[in-house]
Amino acid sequence: MRIRRVLAAVIATAALAGVGLAGAATATATTATATTVAPASLTPGECIDGGGTVDRAHLSSAHLPTCKGGKFNGQEVD
Repeated sequence: MRIRRVLAAVIATAALAGVGLAGAATATATTATATTVAPASLTPGECIDGGGTVDRAHLSSAHLPTCKGGKFNGQEVD
């Protein structure tokens, strides 16, 4: 009898985990189809990988360098 309860608990947990994974996959698929939003600030590597250069001559209002050119043009580089 004890084994049945343990087995039932394991199966219920696995079923709930499967539902959670299915929900996470749906949320990820929905997010992937949405437009890509640039992060608040980039790393220098992200700026360069996006096709830009780190411009230390023109600082943002937060006194941070900006990314010049590429897909992150004008974003702050932290």
